[in-house]
Amino acid sequence: MSRPIRVIVLILISGSLFVPALRPAEELLGPVGREAILAHDPSWAGAAAAYQPDPAALDKLRGLTREVRIEVYFGSWCSDSAAHVPALFKVLEMADAPLLQAACFGVPEVKEKRAPYFQGREIARLPTFLVLVDGREVGRIVETPEKSVEADLVRILGL
Repeated sequence: MSRPIRVIVLILISGSLFVPALRPAEELLGPVGREAILAHDPSWAGAAAAYQPDPAALDKLRGLTREVRIEVYFGSWCSDSAAHVPALFKVLEMADAPLLQAACFGVPEVKEKRAPYFQGREIARLPTFLVLVDGREVGRIVETPEKSVEADLVRILGL
């Protein structure tokens, strides 16, 4: 191989080592809406669009007779959050249940900085979905659902 070609190859190889990660630079912190979360990282919007909730579970969620609030504590940097928060968004969208609402709270990656974002809640892992009925916690989905987001909600709510 001629010297100029070796130099070009070396430049190309070394330059590829410095390609920045394709991850949004800033964390989402504190209260944040669904649209801002999905706009922050396009892969989350793609995950929400691709998720296919169980129709039977959606039917049960549509039958809610009491208000249910889900507090979602997530990390915009967290792979488990990237998998399960978009799934929750799709469940909420497809269930179209006015009594089923979610409030999302972004949490920093640095563990020592997280406590103020937990609003006095005991949160150990992310994401954590706190399920509240009449203001009382009735259950949680922590890090990864046991079965699926929608199936776990149905179980927690006794539907």
